[in-house]
Amino acid sequence: MPIEFLGIAATNDGSETNPRSGPSFDKDFTLRLGRAHEDFGWDRVLFAYGSGSPEPSAAAAFLLSRTEALQVLLAHRPNVSYPTFAAKTFATLDRIGEGRLTVHFITGGTDTEQQREGDYLGKDERYRRTREYIQIVKKAWTSREPFDWDGEFYRFADFVSDTFPVQQPRPDVSFGGSSEAAYAAGGAEADIFALWGEPLAETAAQIERVHAAARAAGRTTMPRIQVAFRPIIAPTEELAWEKAQRTVERINAHTTGGQQPISRRHPLSSPENTGSQRLLEIAERGQRFDRALWTPTAKATGGAGNSNALVGTPETVAQALLDYVDLGVDIISMRGYDLLGDAIDVGRYVIPLVRDEVATRDAAAAGAAA
Repeated sequence: MPIEFLGIAATNDGSETNPRSGPSFDKDFTLRLGRAHEDFGWDRVLFAYGSGSPEPSAAAAFLLSRTEALQVLLAHRPNVSYPTFAAKTFATLDRIGEGRLTVHFITGGTDTEQQREGDYLGKDERYRRTREYIQIVKKAWTSREPFDWDGEFYRFADFVSDTFPVQQPRPDVSFGGSSEAAYAAGGAEADIFALWGEPLAETAAQIERVHAAARAAGRTTMPRIQVAFRPIIAPTEELAWEKAQRTVERINAHTTGGQQPISRRHPLSSPENTGSQRLLEIAERGQRFDRALWTPTAKATGGAGNSNALVGTPETVAQALLDYVDLGVDIISMRGYDLLGDAIDVGRYVIPLVRDEVATRDAAAAGAAA
């Protein structure tokens, strides 16, 4: 089965190692980065969400209208808009992109970040709300007849949209998390379940939990699995590991030796969300796992989001990614510390190696079946 690659649709050039050089929404950089992904073989890019960041659906509309094939994964928090309004927004974006939209629903990992936009629900309530929200969005995308809703968090009557997605019956829904509540919600509702990069054994266990939750919800088709990493590549192993050490040094300089968080969304210690807690626990157990997984980048950022790295030559990193493909992963998310340069290098040197090997395996499997 073909492997898909997800990059980042950053709206400025800032990262954990580099302060941004312009405004938070730099249109020129956003377009340049998006087109680099399109030109170098990536399938889609993620517009992330933050309480104070540029509004991602508007940024997505900008990029979709100026690219031809690049798909967009749009992050969305249910607390910021009513689900019927969101469904129309997503359908309109899918029209702008002529069928190139996927939506990633974010429940919210920290109370503080949620409260910045008026959301005071607890974590368990947020997961129940997200699940109900997704159900409403799906129905609004697909129902040609007016419908009512009387749920735990939303109530309305006689709604029907006049704006439907290009993709039929609907765009894919993406969801992520590492808690039991996340597995339950995403296993029931998601077409794609997103995980942060962990060692192979832990990733395999998480995939089984997602599948078990899907089966418990009565599903026979399992969500596709996406796993995220930070690539650190160089022409030789020695140069790659030197680059990795420099990367952590620059992160530490950015955090003033661990005194200042990378962003308002991510504290450097005692994270509330289970995913970050898992990353920090793994980092305490060791720095290197399996073929190329490296944890000091996660430790230096307090387990902030996608933060475990894959380090090595393009060949080593490609083989490491294939180890995850062997577990059942079919969407690879990667975001470098040099957003533009790494997008080009990974697209040029890593993605073709993975795709060629997967194609060879698929051809061999088809031949054996025949």
